Amino acid sequence: IKKKQQEVVGFLEANKIDFQQMDIAGDEDNRKWMRENVPGEKKPQNGIPLPPQIFNEERYCGDFESFFSAKEENIIYSFLGLAPPPGTKMKRSSDSACQIRDGDKHYTRCWCSKVFLGE
Repeated sequence: IKKKQQEVVGFLEANKIDFQQMDIAGDEDNRKWMRENVPGEKKPQNGIPLPPQIFNEERYCGDFESFFSAKEENIIYSFLGLAPPPGTKMKRSSDSACQIRDGDKHYTRCWCSKVFLGE
């Protein structure tokens, strides 16, 4: 989990995408919010989604696998619900907004993205 969290955060930082890390390990409210807002079809059989989970404000974008695929397909800005920076050659996806929630000891939130992390 930690490696996936670091990959998401590292990518966002390297691309100067504002975000705020949300601690679900030490903050019960954040943990509860993340678990309640991951769509049912995206939850594992035990019903408890693992971080990182990505949101844009209240709208669910996806989990790490979705993030990784969007990055590989060059549609990450669309996945996150962001306009690509000027001069960026990024494909557009049919999805719109997202946020990031991860399970580490951090709280991440931006005008448009949230990342929940845990240990």
